[in-house]
Parts: sequence; structure tokens; C-alpha cells
Amino acid sequence: MKPEWVIDGHLETSDNGFTIGGILAAELAEEHDTPLFVFSENRIRHNLKQLLKIQDVINCKLKVCYAAKANSNSAILKSIRDAGSDIEVNSGGELFLALKAGFKGDQIIFNGTSKSEKEIVEAIEAEIYAIQADSLFEVELINKAAKRLGRRANVSLRLVPEIETETLHGLQTALLTSKFGMMPEEALEAFDRWGPDDPSLNLCGIHLHIGSQNPSEIPYSQALVSLFENLLRIFKETGHKLTHLNIGGGFPVNYLRDESNASQIDSAQRELFSAELKPGEVIRMAWEGVMDRAKDAAAEHLLADIELLIEPGRSVIADAGVCLTRVRNKKERPVSRMQPDKKDTWLMTDAGFNILLSMETYKWYYHLISAERSSEDHR
Repeated sequence: MKPEWVIDGHLETSDNGFTIGGILAAELAEEHDTPLFVFSENRIRHNLKQLLKIQDVINCKLKVCYAAKANSNSAILKSIRDAGSDIEVNSGGELFLALKAGFKGDQIIFNGTSKSEKEIVEAIEAEIYAIQADSLFEVELINKAAKRLGRRANVSLRLVPEIETETLHGLQTALLTSKFGMMPEEALEAFDRWGPDDPSLNLCGIHLHIGSQNPSEIPYSQALVSLFENLLRIFKETGHKLTHLNIGGGFPVNYLRDESNASQIDSAQRELFSAELKPGEVIRMAWEGVMDRAKDAAAEHLLADIELLIEPGRSVIADAGVCLTRVRNKKERPVSRMQPDKKDTWLMTDAGFNILLSMETYKWYYHLISAERSSEDHR
């Protein structure tokens, strides 16, 4: 019987050896040394294909923007582009990498809470799809930069909708206690100040992100309804008709495929780390809720030409990669001075917190597999 962690065609075991896309991990470690991150282009394409299928369950245009912060390796970005995805960047460096990887300006959206003037200028000059403004202060900066350049900047406003999810506190990004976004009233003020015909600012959309690794589909419906309610209010009070809604990302990944080896994880963590949602089903349900609201409000015309944006990162890249590490040292130590005969065995690897930061910051779960004894019981 094959181990529970196996993902057919991706992570498998062959003659007791751990393989990635059919290649033995031990051979990769021998050739390239460790620690070594290895990613499967085929798995990345598979994951993106599932997300692109969302287009089949909604009656509007879909724009999938891979969140480059999940992994901005140049080879991976080129694979993302070739697989038919657009991109979301969070810095001038990521913008540079996206352009270098071949993404065109209208394929790029730019998030982030603390963009520099230089980054804003570079985004305007690249004529990107939208700069996601995080505050009225930032909208002012974009406006001034666009005026100096004699250009018109495409801008989307990030809102904080006060939607709580069941993920880790540190991954909650839609609460007043998080650093992201502006209040809906502030967004309304921006649309009132900069009208549809403003020569420097094209306020074209609104955006939110409820956080990552969400185990329930309900917050996505709440988020999309919240976006629609704001779209409707903006139109009624300012006459401004938006061209896109951005629901962010956050689709979960099952990190706990081999539950038999996770006996020390409590039930709440188990539910979080083993969460699995079908993005197509999640967005279909959310979109149906929005269409019902639009019909009730006699506002279906506001969605007639709308484009829906999503920003998947984790769900594209997380299970596509593994970290290969070697045991470099072994030692034993008494459990305590009171129990000198009871020993703990320590295996010291060459992959530490410096490359696996979430192990400590989020108390994250990592599944360990012996690359040369992968089919054996690891308990």
C-alpha cells in the first residue's frame, strides 16, 4: 500500500526512494548539495489549471494573478506566465522580475502597504493593470506621481471588510487589527474626489483579501458580497462604475496528507493544516450569492462588464515544492537531570529556521520523509 502522502505523478516512492516528478530526491541532493529547494513545473501547471477553471463557473471575465510573494524565482515566474496566469507583485523588485519574466503591464497588479515613490513611478510607467492603493495617503502619492509623469494611473482601492476567518491569527488580513487596507468610507471619499474623468487617476476597482489557509468557504462568500455592496454604494453615491473586483487569494493547501504521523497535533491545528477546498466550487457559490444580491438591488447592469480577480499564491506553489536536507550531526542528551538514563536523540540537519521561518513564527507543520527509506513507516 502506498504512503498517504503520495501525490500521483508528483511526489511518489520508487524502490523505497522518494521521487519528485519521477526523479530521485537523493540524486538531486547528491548533484546539487543540500539544503535544496526543488519545485515541479508540472505540479505548478496542474494547480494553476484548477484555478483557471473558475472561469467556467462564473458569468464574468476572470483574471488569475499569481501572488509572486509565494515564490518569485525567475524560472518559476516564467512557468507561471507560460501556464496562462497573470501576476500580483508586492515590491519594485518583484515588479522588475515580473517584467523580466515576460509579463506585460496589463498582466500585473501591485499590492503592498508601503510602496516607495520610485516603485509607484515604475508601476505607472509600466502601465500596469492596477496599483492596489492601501490608504488615501497612498492615493495622493499616486496622483502626484501620475501628474508629474503626464500619465494616467490605474488604481484599485484595498478595503478592510472586518471578516474573521478560522485561520491562524497571524494570517488574518481582513480585520481592523491588521495593517492592510482602508475603511469603506475612505474609499468612498476617494471615488468622490477623483471622478471617472480624472486625467491622472483611473479608479477602476476595489480589492480585499481575507487571509490565507482558510478552512471554510463561508468567508469567501462574505467577502465577495462585501465587495458588491461597496461597488453598489460607490455607484449610487458617486456615479463611478467599476471595472473589476478583486477577492484576493487564501485558498488552503492540505499539509497533513499523512495524518497517521500527526498524533501530537491538536484537533484545531489538524483541521487547519488538512484543510481542502475546491476553488471553483468556493467561487461559484460566492458569485451566485453576489448575483442574487445584484438582482434584488436591480443592479445587475453593474456586473455586466465586470472582471473578477483572484490572487492565489499558496495554492499554486505550496505542494509543488520540497526542501531536501541532510542529517549532519547526531547526539543524545538526558531528558532531565532527574532522569539521566532516559535519553532524547537529536538529529541536526543543514536546513534551519533561516529557511523554514514559519516553523517557529506560525508553529507550522512540516512532514518529514526519509528520501532513501520513503516507503517505510516513519512513526
